[in-house]
Amino acid sequence: MENMTKETLDELDNARDLENMKKVEAALFVSGKFLSTQDLVALTDLNPILLSQVLNKLVEKYDDGSALEIVNKGELWKMDIKRNYISVVNKLATGSEEFSRAEQETLAVIAHKQPMKQSMVIQMRGNKAYDHIKRFTELGLIKSKRLGRTRELSLSDDFYDYFSVKSEKTDKSEKIGKINKVEEKVEENN
Repeated sequence: MENMTKETLDELDNARDLENMKKVEAALFVSGKFLSTQDLVALTDLNPILLSQVLNKLVEKYDDGSALEIVNKGELWKMDIKRNYISVVNKLATGSEEFSRAEQETLAVIAHKQPMKQSMVIQMRGNKAYDHIKRFTELGLIKSKRLGRTRELSLSDDFYDYFSVKSEKTDKSEKIGKINKVEEKVEENN
């Protein structure tokens, strides 16, 4: 160890940092869905503080000059295609989806009937819809507010961003047109 120079130690640190970044990048790339911080810690064996630093570096790395981006929703992380390139990818994309068919159907019901009581969604879709609603709320796709003994569910602005549907304050007929487009996208993904 006496022969180690500061430059050699810096090179080792840089190599270790690069390797850590590659681990996290690979996990995000392959998952194709949001991963929690805990999931990433388990997959990469990085401590949460180091993981946070690596994630911030990845956000910077993909900020400019790439069609990819690192998306953060609270404690959830995902590598995704930037909005400008979604239409290109949609033409090619096949395989498994981020949302199960049951989740897609629950989201379509909420989108079609919004604002809608959660109790009505559960009645229509069954008890598993509680998990779907919780996930959509965590992802920011739907808004939920207390309404008596149940909750009222409606689409959030993030929903329109997520599905690349323009969100504008519109009259009811234009809103129905947007919902139909989202339902079509859900159908395409099935």
